[in-house]
This record gives sequence, C-alpha cells and structure tokens, in this order.
Amino acid sequence: MMRLFPEEIAHDLGLWSLKLLHLVGFKIPKKSIRNKISLKGITFFNKLGLAAGLDKNGDYIDPLASLGFGFLEIGTVTPRPQKGNPKPRLFRVSSQEALVNSLGFNNKGVDYLVENVSKRKSSIPLGISIGKNSDTPLEKAKDDYLICLEKVFPYADYIAINISSPNTEGLRDLFNKEYFSDLISSLKLKQIELSKDSKYVPLFLKISPNIDSSHLKLLVEIILEKNIDGIICTNTSNVHDHFSGKGGISGKPLLELSSAVLVTLRSLVGKNFPIIASGGVMSASDFQRKLDCGADLVQIYTGLIYRGPSLVDEIINSD
Repeated sequence: MMRLFPEEIAHDLGLWSLKLLHLVGFKIPKKSIRNKISLKGITFFNKLGLAAGLDKNGDYIDPLASLGFGFLEIGTVTPRPQKGNPKPRLFRVSSQEALVNSLGFNNKGVDYLVENVSKRKSSIPLGISIGKNSDTPLEKAKDDYLICLEKVFPYADYIAINISSPNTEGLRDLFNKEYFSDLISSLKLKQIELSKDSKYVPLFLKISPNIDSSHLKLLVEIILEKNIDGIICTNTSNVHDHFSGKGGISGKPLLELSSAVLVTLRSLVGKNFPIIASGGVMSASDFQRKLDCGADLVQIYTGLIYRGPSLVDEIINSD
C-alpha cells in the first residue's frame, strides 16, 4: 500500500503508522534473546539493530524499539537544522530491492534530537549518528562534530561518526589524511574529557563501501592508534547507474560490496575489534552472512522498508 505514495511521503506515513500502533499498545513479541551479547560495556539482547537514517530526529524511538530490535541508531544529526538536498531525493528501485537516496542529512538539529531522546521510555541501547552541516567548510568540520558529540554524549550508548555519506558534498574528503587524523584525535580527546564526568560512551566510525584496500589499511592504522572503539561497515555506495545520477544505493545491490569490505576490515583489525555490519541485509541468511564475515552486530534499513517488521522477527527468531 505504501508503495503507491512517493518515497518520502511513504517513509513518513510508515513511521506515523508505527507510532499510532504503538500508542494503542501494539507490540511484536520478543521471542528470543539467545543472541545476547555484551560489547564495549553495552548489553544487547540480540545482534540485530536499525541503521541510522530511518529515524533522523529521534521521533520514533519507542515504537521502533517495540519491533524487537537489539539496538537502534538514530540520526544523522547536525548542529543546526537543515532541509537537506532538493527533492526528489529518495527513489525505490523495486526490481533490485534497493533504494537510492541523496537526502543530505535533512534533520531538525541536535537540540531537537536530544530533547526527544531525553523523553524516551524504552531502555533499548541507542546509538546516535553525528555529522556536519552542509555549509560548514571541511577545515571547520571537526567543530560541528565536537558540538554534536558533547550534546548527545549523556544520552547515547554509542556515538557513530558519519563522514562516509555520499550525499553531503565533500564529506568523504574527511577520510583524506590531512583532515582524518586531526578529526579523530579531536573527537577522542573530547570523549575522554566528557567521560570524566559521565559514563564512557564508545565512538564508532562509519566507513564507505567505496574505499580501496590500501586506503582502508591506512585508516585502520589511525583508528587503532587513536583508540577509536569500533567501526560501522558500511554506508551506502555512490557507484550505481540510477537515472538520478546522484546519491547512494542501499539494499540488495550493496550486499556483496559491503561484505567484501567487511572481510578485509576484519583481517586488518583482528578478531576482537568491534564491528557493526550494515549493507544489503534483506533476509536471515544475509544477516548470518554478515556474522560469518566477521561482524559482531548487524544493522538493517532497506530490508525493513521492503519486508516490514516481519524481517525483524525472521532474523531474531531464526534457527
């Protein structure tokens, strides 16, 4: 039914419908906690999470938690509200079970998100993804990340550093050595400072699937040197032939690429470094494949759009 509406309208209607069902008491039974895992001091009752991007502002935390996820990641949020890129900017590619989006960090700003998070009732582990405003130049990007880090720190179980979205012009340039080391060092210092008066909140860096092995190796060396806590592997891919000619593709076409990066990443960081896998998980077998490739936790997004809440039930209760 939702596919009869334009993509962004369908997105909003779906979330509003879920919120309404939650308000009247609808819940999906949580049948299984057999995949319970503790990672970086956080207890997850199963290994399945929701990727950032679906709930950008923390408006739907409790309804989404009721679906049975082991954790949620909300955002990406920026210091100031921004509208994102011009519409249309979200497209279904049903023949491939994919989405192409060039949303561009559309969100209501970090203060709005923090207010929502402070009111949530569920205790589900919560990751908050942070980014920079589109009009912030790269040489000042770290200031945006530091603002967001400080504001979300008391409310997050982990914080995702998103410098890998293809939808903010120049953002992936932050992976270049001239910016990357300084950004990571600054965020790590702020994390240590904030932890003195609060709990320790791990930092996870979200990487691109379009990174080559040599560049990935260089980034991993810096990540390990600076004691970043984990990696999210991966964001969407900007390699596609969609007629829009922009944005990132997610869903089924991303599975092979993101899984290949995951295997390489695991070989570089060793067996004990935390990795959250994302990209192309459309079934329980895809979920298991991510675990087999070296993931500790797995996220879905596009799979939820195409399969609905039944995919969550299928994954967390599969044999």
